[in-house]
Amino acid sequence: MQGSSRKKLVVLAAIIVAAIVAAQMFRGGERAAAKAPAIPASVPVKVASAHRGDLDLTLKVIGRAEAFSTVNVQARVSGQLQALLFKPGGQVKQGETIIRIDPSLLQAQLDQALGNLAKDQAQLDNAITVIKRYQPLLGKGYVSQMDYDTYKANQSIYTAAVKADQAAVELARTQLGYTQIQAPFDSIAGAPLVYPGAQLTANDTSIVVLNQIRPIHVTFSVPETGLDGIKSTMARGKVPVAVNIPGTKSASMDAELDFINNSVDTTTSTIQLKARYANDDDRLTPGQFVEVALPTTRLTNVVTVPVVALQNSPLGSFVFVANADGTVQQRMVTAGPTTGAQIVIEKGLNGNETVVTDGQLLLVDGARVHVVTDKG
Repeated sequence: MQGSSRKKLVVLAAIIVAAIVAAQMFRGGERAAAKAPAIPASVPVKVASAHRGDLDLTLKVIGRAEAFSTVNVQARVSGQLQALLFKPGGQVKQGETIIRIDPSLLQAQLDQALGNLAKDQAQLDNAITVIKRYQPLLGKGYVSQMDYDTYKANQSIYTAAVKADQAAVELARTQLGYTQIQAPFDSIAGAPLVYPGAQLTANDTSIVVLNQIRPIHVTFSVPETGLDGIKSTMARGKVPVAVNIPGTKSASMDAELDFINNSVDTTTSTIQLKARYANDDDRLTPGQFVEVALPTTRLTNVVTVPVVALQNSPLGSFVFVANADGTVQQRMVTAGPTTGAQIVIEKGLNGNETVVTDGQLLLVDGARVHVVTDKG
């Protein structure tokens, strides 16, 4: 009897334990079901159109802004610096007087040359008058031939002296003009290298450096392997160059390639190029680092899609093509070169498809989708 009761107790306990376990499993299943994400009936995606046409491959390099022209201003006459008429770091206009040298000594030299010219001109005028007076008397014998020849010689001497004086006056006047120095072009003045009161030596003393920055050059180097493509682009017309300042979100500056150096640097296998930018907005300053992008090779009749549309798998690259019935097809493709935000698809697309650019992680072949936009 005791054995039978013990068996009943064991069976009862087993039933109770089984019920508790079953209840816990049921509650755990409910919690798991609550945590499991619901599979959407239609996946929201963003799409873009594949495009067939010509594409210019773009080369991106680092460059540096460079003054279009640079002039180291020096005095053309010796003298004392009298005044600096420009603002250091400020703009100067072409033809504007920016430097004045003490003109007193050169003015005195001009006055002296004018005096010599006046004296010799008076002597020449007198000699001409004497010749006119004595020429009729020569035939009548009142004036000897020797005296007449002397008067003719004096006239020639004074004529030569007047010409020399005129040249001396012109030289003195020119040198006096050099005491005022004008800007050769619109430019930005640097810091003065000498100050008023300093003694200047002709063609030796540097006064200030002027940089022409409107327009401005952007100098950069490209690998020699890209030179043929650039020359081919130039043969078709102007080569656009996009210039950006690193770290800024402002729009690109539209420059134009206008110089290719005449030799390749053998140590780096690169060649120097320059692009011209109007710089009317003064965004670029000589010496500033910039990012440069320019077309190198044109691909004709190729299919391109946004880079973000391309996905990778162990079997290769693929894209999701959005069908008209609201489903997607996973299509294997062969990718080509990339330029900017576009990538060339060499095989797998015809150019008339619509591809998924966002939301691919939730997609499988044949999944249903609906298109959303940034606003939606």
